[in-house]
Amino acid sequence: MMSKTEYKELIAFHPGYYLKDIIDDMGITQDEFAKRLGTTGKHLSDLLNGKCSLSKEIALNLSIMFGTTLDVWLNLQKTYTEKVLEIERRKAEDIEVECVNLIDYSFFVNLGVVPKTRLAADKAKELLKYFKISSFEVFKQPDFLVSYRTAIQTVGEKNIINSNAWVQTALNIGKEIKTSKYDSKKLRSHLDEIRGMTVQDPKEFYPRLVEVFALCGVAFVDLPHLKNSGVNGAVKWLNKEKVILAINDRRKYLDTFWFSLFHEIGHVLQEKITMLIVGRDVAEMDETNKALEDEADRFAQNILLPEEAFAKFVNAGDFSEWHIRELAARINIHPGIIVGRLQKDNHIGFDRLNSLKGKYVIA
Repeated sequence: MMSKTEYKELIAFHPGYYLKDIIDDMGITQDEFAKRLGTTGKHLSDLLNGKCSLSKEIALNLSIMFGTTLDVWLNLQKTYTEKVLEIERRKAEDIEVECVNLIDYSFFVNLGVVPKTRLAADKAKELLKYFKISSFEVFKQPDFLVSYRTAIQTVGEKNIINSNAWVQTALNIGKEIKTSKYDSKKLRSHLDEIRGMTVQDPKEFYPRLVEVFALCGVAFVDLPHLKNSGVNGAVKWLNKEKVILAINDRRKYLDTFWFSLFHEIGHVLQEKITMLIVGRDVAEMDETNKALEDEADRFAQNILLPEEAFAKFVNAGDFSEWHIRELAARINIHPGIIVGRLQKDNHIGFDRLNSLKGKYVIA
């Protein structure tokens, strides 16, 4: 440590800084001053170099030596301590500003969860309060809310921060949604109804979708995509009676929306109550998470496109718009979902038949 601490325009002077000047003015050695003060040379050296605080005992002896009040010396220590804390706070604020500049603050303003503000320091303050964290260093941890294996080098700090920010936002909103007690049988009984919503307009199906989930004990949260998050959805159990299911509109296409939705429903039905399951764009996962993801993928695929009917359609090899529409009408599914599956399975190119897919945008 030093007897003087500086950061930008802030300077904190330790009491030892002033004692050095006093000793020089007296024209004596530190050893002699220590004896006059009634302390050891080692303790005085530590005090002069800012390695220890000025104790009440030393302050009392100094006040006697120089005929001052005790408060003169105690206030030197008090002022120094307060200024050091101010410096530490300023340093922390500057670090938070660096982090908040990696986050799209307008995303949270548009959600109505933070006020508009121009200063980066104020943005950091508002977001830290909303996320209920003491520092964005928390969101830099690759195993905080969104778990990334430490071996993954392709995931940057910006991605980790924004992934955790999106998930925390979903959790905050989901906690406020009122639901009935979770009932897996009831949720399964509504799967066909939810699947049938794929052919409806969002204005028609959305209110009912929210209602169905709430009746089943699922708090449904649909958020816009947060830039640089790489998160597709999340499932978090608050307790055995309520679970949060969150998705976003990252890729816009309706086939992605419905696949993501049923994928997350699959995670809900896995009932991993102690886990926070987050869908993200990282291929490397541990075996447990990969097994859960694969199972949820199969669940979503088979719910949306019955395996036997889809296999028969693929084997026929006619992927014309007419045949896609015919299959969609026969199994009561939006044709865009068939197109998306054909593209994903490499039966057709990603540049074909996109006009059938349509897009949803979460406002």
